[in-house]
Amino acid sequence: MKSDMEPQNNNLDQRIGKLAMLAQDLARDAGRQYSIEVEAILNVQDNDIRRIEKCLDGMLDFCFFDEMLSLYKKLCRYYFEIAPEAAACYVHAYHEMWDE
Repeated sequence: MKSDMEPQNNNLDQRIGKLAMLAQDLARDAGRQYSIEVEAILNVQDNDIRRIEKCLDGMLDFCFFDEMLSLYKKLCRYYFEIAPEAAACYVHAYHEMWDE
């Protein structure tokens, strides 16, 4: 009976591994896109709260990826100078979603 389960487990392991690789690829692509947006915000010292929050909202889903987490922190630090309470909410959202 155990041998009947092994091919299914191998197949499941392969599919999960493939999904994990796809998630990493997606996170890398998102990181490249968001890095452009974050740098644009920072370079012009944009204070548009909606633009910053839209960026942070999208980035949060990818904060499992170290490069995205660095961008997220960078934008949160910048946002803290504009709206400290709102920035703190984004820090809290990160901790709720990703801290162990």
